[in-house]
Amino acid sequence: MHISKDTVVTLSYQVRDAQGKLLEASEQPMAYLHGGYGNTFEKIEAALEGQTVGFATTVELAPADAFGERDEGLVQTISKADFPPGVKVGGTLRGVADDGHERIFTVVKIKGPEVILDGNHPHAGKTLKFGLKVLDVRAAAPEEIAHGHAHGAHGHQH
Repeated sequence: MHISKDTVVTLSYQVRDAQGKLLEASEQPMAYLHGGYGNTFEKIEAALEGQTVGFATTVELAPADAFGERDEGLVQTISKADFPPGVKVGGTLRGVADDGHERIFTVVKIKGPEVILDGNHPHAGKTLKFGLKVLDVRAAAPEEIAHGHAHGAHGHQH
């Protein structure tokens, strides 16, 4: 079966920075619903369109095509007194940015009475190289199409 709209694609992947340093690799395969549902980056969908099981490629994405540019406005300093206990540097918290949108913040630094949080995605501002290998392609179930994402093994669970 060829990858096309309303197919579920199962991939293994690696993400490297522009210098080739490994940033992330799939421990388990990842499944997504193909066809403009926003489940993966547009340029990755374009590279996989029409391909079949066994296809492997590397797709380079500029920051604008991946996690966006870094926004220093998403770096916040809060009082340690307002900080939940037990979270360490490198940990994450869910919070609201100055723009009113909910974000995941990474604890960057704890300095005296202050905690510095960063609401940028860890890969924001980076050119990334995605190494992809197609492991499976199947027709999406009507429920998956209605929900806009893959279900079951390696996809979204309800």
